[in-house]
Amino acid sequence: MQNTGPHRPAAPDTAATPTHCPYCALQCGMNLTRVDGGTVEVSERADFPVNRGALCGKGRTAAAVLAPGARLTSPLVRSGDGGLVPAGWDEALDRIAGNLERTRAEYGADALGVFGGGGLTNEKAYALGKFARVVLGTSQIDYNGRFCMSSAAAAGTRAFGLDRGLPFPLEDIPRTGCVILVGSNPAETMPPSLRYFTELRENGGTLIVVDPRRTRTAEQADLHLAPRPGTDLALALGMLHLVVAEGRVDEAYVEERTSGWEEARAAAMAHWPEYVERITGVSVPELREAVRLFCTPDAAMVLTARGPEQQAKGTDTVGAWINLCLATGRAGRPRSGYGCLTGQGNGQGGREHGQKADQLPGYRRLTDPAARRHVAEVWGVDPDTLPGPGRSAYELLDALGTDVRSLLVMGSNPVVSAPRAAHVEERLRSLDFLAVCDVVLSETAELADVVLPVTQWAEETGTTTNLEGRVLLRRRAVTAPEGVRGDLEVLHGLAGRLGVEKGFPTDPEEVFEELRRASAGGPADYSGIDYRRLAEEDGVFWPCPAPPADTGTSTSTSTSTSTSTSTVPHPGTPRLFLDRFATDDGRARFAPVAHRPSAEEPDAEYPVLLTTGRVVAQYQSGAQTRRVAELNAAAPGPFVELHPRLAARLGAAEGDPLAVVSRRGRAVAPARITTGIRPDTVFMPFHWPGAGRANTLTNPALDPTSRMPEFKVCAVRVETVTS
Repeated sequence: MQNTGPHRPAAPDTAATPTHCPYCALQCGMNLTRVDGGTVEVSERADFPVNRGALCGKGRTAAAVLAPGARLTSPLVRSGDGGLVPAGWDEALDRIAGNLERTRAEYGADALGVFGGGGLTNEKAYALGKFARVVLGTSQIDYNGRFCMSSAAAAGTRAFGLDRGLPFPLEDIPRTGCVILVGSNPAETMPPSLRYFTELRENGGTLIVVDPRRTRTAEQADLHLAPRPGTDLALALGMLHLVVAEGRVDEAYVEERTSGWEEARAAAMAHWPEYVERITGVSVPELREAVRLFCTPDAAMVLTARGPEQQAKGTDTVGAWINLCLATGRAGRPRSGYGCLTGQGNGQGGREHGQKADQLPGYRRLTDPAARRHVAEVWGVDPDTLPGPGRSAYELLDALGTDVRSLLVMGSNPVVSAPRAAHVEERLRSLDFLAVCDVVLSETAELADVVLPVTQWAEETGTTTNLEGRVLLRRRAVTAPEGVRGDLEVLHGLAGRLGVEKGFPTDPEEVFEELRRASAGGPADYSGIDYRRLAEEDGVFWPCPAPPADTGTSTSTSTSTSTSTSTVPHPGTPRLFLDRFATDDGRARFAPVAHRPSAEEPDAEYPVLLTTGRVVAQYQSGAQTRRVAELNAAAPGPFVELHPRLAARLGAAEGDPLAVVSRRGRAVAPARITTGIRPDTVFMPFHWPGAGRANTLTNPALDPTSRMPEFKVCAVRVETVTS
């Protein structure tokens, strides 16, 4: 069971415990206290620098999901009559192990699939990747973080040699001169972060928001650009064209710190302002004003989120915004840079330590022989036994029931969250065997042959890495209900049943110590971080190599601003790239990119564009937040947001049921009429299953580099529904 060493709460069921929110990548600090009657109370934790005590509604009500009535407390197995019935842990684990072993014996190791989640702690993500490759021997592992910011990660790695969501802390945002927010709505997706943008404007800076909807965030902006969905790439290229034409290029910076400018400039010059206006719907005067606001101050930032990233050209789209930063000298300088606002709670750490199809711990590439040797040595296996890269998330889900016959899901709900969701649900139903580990009986768990009830954030200790690259200790505050076990215990139990008796401890600190060794020397080096240090500090920014006397490994890193000597702890790296980029030559690389249409453009049959997103009171697939009465009261169900002109053409009034139909299916939800959206576009939130499931409609067309599906734009028609 989990060790509760001296740096953890001595009495987790009675003492106030400083910890972190289970939801978005801010990982807001909070205190948890057990109060009379056995309930848990959430209170402010003003000393944590990211949120400084502020919490959104989701954070304030997070303890509601800890209640026994809101979550699973016993394993469930599929009975002979087809229903799920309670079972003991030994029976459930035996059934999973037996079915995995039978599948492997009959079809081979790659017939076994593993699907993880961006909400898993670093320890669990690390152990899950190791379990897939060492115990199961399968290459078929990926996770729902592929749907989050994989395009930004690919573009950042291509440009800078390293991906970290924000290469600077959030505290730098109010100190810059201008921020361009592209496809991001933090007022609803991470409300405590909005104060940074408010402070930016109070300090005399300007905020530009790029979004086809006039969101709560766009209402705060000095300039709101509302491009047609799927045209963010053209918009960035049009701005870069004007930067060149108006003589705003930082020629000295480009010469000293970048490569590939001539090709990128030639590509941008093919996107003159009038051409971009026709593509995007953003007027030439608006383009010129955006360039002026961005280039006038001595420091500026571009921050992207799912809008430009969840496209079949997302990597190139993010690359175009990075090009704008590089051409104007706005990267690798104080108070300037490109960053990605990570979505899921551990979206950053979740992809650094091995549950992604092509990566090993420490953000190492699975195809790198040196990386394979290093990690295999830590794991005590032959590097030749490690499988190569497997399928990306959607490709893995699409292969279920054919090439992949059995699947283990940990912390994800693809029935609601995956694109072309009805097809994914059908693929899940076609499996020979499905096992799901979750806190609640999600829509995916309802399809499983075995469901395992696992601990959640407040019931377990572990680390997460927030959107700044700040590694945090999320402490256990309460004891899980009887009948519930941790994910690490699940992997330990399955590994033993499948013949691997060692290497899967249940103590998260022991797992983290191994993770430190596995990450040492890699791009995401955690070797200088330990639990005691995290308990004493407000998180530590990676890369943070260990001193030579500690591990014997080199402490040099191309992104670090300081080096360790002797046994002095490395301070961590809040700001990357100030001296050089993480490329072989230390230069950032421009990407020569050009606009291209979305994978699916409107036509006579499907004349309207659909874009999707979140609302403030719900989170991701809603598996947790839909079980909280206060949040459901604020956001009880799906809706279709449309412009009054489109509503008039349909003859639809506020609240009327509307059917949104794509080439993949049909969703029905009430109309919400607003002038805050383009007339050629409708919006649906994606938190709900059933008839209003937005992802029934979305397009699984994949970015060729990141393998990100095109969630953010597809062609639909909208119809009134008659009774």
